Amino acid sequence: MKKRILCFCLCLYCIGLWAANASFKKTGNDLLFLLPQGNVKLEFCTDDMFRVRHSQGTVFAENEQWMVRKYDFTPVHYTVEDKGAAWLITTGKLIIEATKNPFCLSVSDKNGKLLYTELAEQRFYKDSVKTKAVLQPDEHFFGFGERMDFMDQRGRKVYLNVELGRGIKPAVGGKDILRANYCPVPFMMSTKGYGLFFHTPFATEWNMGWDSSDYYSFKAFGGDLDYYFIYGPDFYTMVDRYTELTGKSPMLPRFAMGLHVGTYSGGTWKNEEMTSDKYPPALCKRLREEEVPFDLLWLDSTWRLFNTTYGNGGCCFEWRNTFKDPKAMFDSCYAQNVKMVGLHIRSILDNGPEYHLLDKAREQGNVLYPGAKIEGVVNFFDPKAVDWWWENGVMKVASIGAKFVKTDVGGTMDLKGLHNIFPLAYAEAPYRKFQEYNNMRGVTHTREGYAGIQRYPYIWAGDWGSEWQWFEPVIRAGLNIGMSGVGNWTHCMGGFEQYSPYDTELYTRWVQFGMFSPIAMVFGMDHPRYHEPWTYGPEALANFIKYDSLRYTLIPYIYSNAYQLYKTARPMMTPLVMDYPQDENTYQLTRQYMFGPWMMVCPVTTKGALSQHVYFPGGEWFDYETGERYEGRQYKSFLTPLDVLPIYIKAGAIIPMQPVMQWVDQHPVEMITLDVYPSGISSYEMYEDDGISMDYQKGIGSLTRFTSRLADDSWTFTADKPVGKYKPAKHTYLVKAYLQNAPQSVIENGKSLPVLSSVTDAERNTGWFYDIEHKRLYVKTAGDNRQKIEIVVQ
Repeated sequence: MKKRILCFCLCLYCIGLWAANASFKKTGNDLLFLLPQGNVKLEFCTDDMFRVRHSQGTVFAENEQWMVRKYDFTPVHYTVEDKGAAWLITTGKLIIEATKNPFCLSVSDKNGKLLYTELAEQRFYKDSVKTKAVLQPDEHFFGFGERMDFMDQRGRKVYLNVELGRGIKPAVGGKDILRANYCPVPFMMSTKGYGLFFHTPFATEWNMGWDSSDYYSFKAFGGDLDYYFIYGPDFYTMVDRYTELTGKSPMLPRFAMGLHVGTYSGGTWKNEEMTSDKYPPALCKRLREEEVPFDLLWLDSTWRLFNTTYGNGGCCFEWRNTFKDPKAMFDSCYAQNVKMVGLHIRSILDNGPEYHLLDKAREQGNVLYPGAKIEGVVNFFDPKAVDWWWENGVMKVASIGAKFVKTDVGGTMDLKGLHNIFPLAYAEAPYRKFQEYNNMRGVTHTREGYAGIQRYPYIWAGDWGSEWQWFEPVIRAGLNIGMSGVGNWTHCMGGFEQYSPYDTELYTRWVQFGMFSPIAMVFGMDHPRYHEPWTYGPEALANFIKYDSLRYTLIPYIYSNAYQLYKTARPMMTPLVMDYPQDENTYQLTRQYMFGPWMMVCPVTTKGALSQHVYFPGGEWFDYETGERYEGRQYKSFLTPLDVLPIYIKAGAIIPMQPVMQWVDQHPVEMITLDVYPSGISSYEMYEDDGISMDYQKGIGSLTRFTSRLADDSWTFTADKPVGKYKPAKHTYLVKAYLQNAPQSVIENGKSLPVLSSVTDAERNTGWFYDIEHKRLYVKTAGDNRQKIEIVVQ
């Protein structure tokens, strides 16, 4: 017994001695803890976000510039108190307890609600660093990048490292959604109101309760233990803060909100001899004749020569001999009002019979990355190498008409510590160069990515087959990556590679989803169809045109939400859990999502489905096709005819729309239609600018605020004058509101408007018409956007 007491006293003495030897140093936003086992630094970014850095010694690594772009923050007020066994740090929003032995953090909000608690576990291992934290009983986790497996990752083990997701070969295809990692992002958000960004370029493993329901952990296979704690408490604030660190998504040209079309120019791999420079202009002509709205075109890999060193994996920037006059091809496409034509490239240089780029790069000496397993990999980390690559390679095609590139296969850098950030450098180089050369916003799109890829400026989901088994996982990938800071995202409508007989139903359903994705892109490798809509029959073509045209009418809404993405990182395609984090019904919903703040889109992902159930979160909802109302907090089943994409509108919605066009800005918009679903008080801001220049970064744009106020016996709708440095074109408004009762009068700015005879009449003349059958009021305003307009309906 005496020995036990002696041991206990000795332990207390050691702890006291340890605590006595621990101290802190406060320098501006940096709080350095000097500990016997190594130093720890807290770097306060804001009063709700701080960085945690552990060192086994006294030195911390220099700040990198590929993932995080912002390290300098305005002064943050915080206090530090020594409580003996722990320090108590307080900011305006957080209370942080840091125990001294062992050093562990516990974070609460300003009201004392516990958010995050670290466990006393070993942090440094031979080949890895790790942190373990308490897993709260009702805690759930979201984010992690372009995950195709699950949304809620509680109870899962997640491995993040850029890779294709190759797995065992199933009957068709060769992809494994459990391993798919085209764009991993080491950032997650908890339903407890906080997020963690693991600031490391190394592969990471997140054990989110896989081993135990009592704890979770995050581990990096190399590098420092360096992470950011981000307090929300809502998901939108967390994503906004994360992208404050890693960069916001830039605005694309307004026309990039339209349809992007990819082509193999008539011949995919093993059919290269069938390619032709006549094919792309002919494709544009057919699209225009069929009245399929589109704005951008790119030629995939078979435009270029495949050479002996790297085959189709290399890029020599030389045209295949089936392209007799590439410049005339570009000119012909642009003459048909295609806004941009681009080309597919690879990150590996190869020799061609004319330019011998690989040999010249070897002679230059600083172009290829030293030590890379594949010799031809361009060193995109080096600005001088990028300049050489641009002048000697890309300019061969940019000078005759190419305006962007598709940067494919970004996982070629095999060196540890560089593998995950190589896609960032690879995507940035052409994005910046083309932006300068074209003197307009860039449009580069890429496949692989990591933390920060949202800057360059959008990615696509990769090469998933045209199979039902991969349809819903692709939707899930889009939802997860939107929660990971990457809002500009797309996929190949109908899938990419064709393994089984053509499935018109799958194509039709996938197209419906594709038109309600952040970026709309149609492309496929299937020879000879290439997912061109008329090849699936007249009904599939009609469906394609229907939803493509609907997308083009929604351009004002889509573009306004693109501006919000740029300002706040709010994704265009949003999982319901972001708006309803306390509703566990939303945690694994992947067949429905919000498109912008008002439209709930519910793709049909089951072959032959005659019906599908939908979950309505709290509030009131309207069927977009019929106008029927539904109360929230319920599941309901609906019939699913093939030509209808289920869409439901949140009560209070205000959705700006424009006339259908065959390409964006084909005609001046003389009238904006406002699709309104009155409920209480709601508002929405429509954003406008020149749609093409970088002036938006200088704040040169305008916002027009619309407000709806529904009372017991009246409805008031206001359209404010545009506010901002940009002067938008003049237009009137057609307000279309869903009201249960026919009005007695409609007054605009104090003057009664005349009653009109039909919807068509209301679309052309000032006045109002009430559609009794569909309970819709149409009001064509007398005033325009140069003045404030107030409409009072009684």
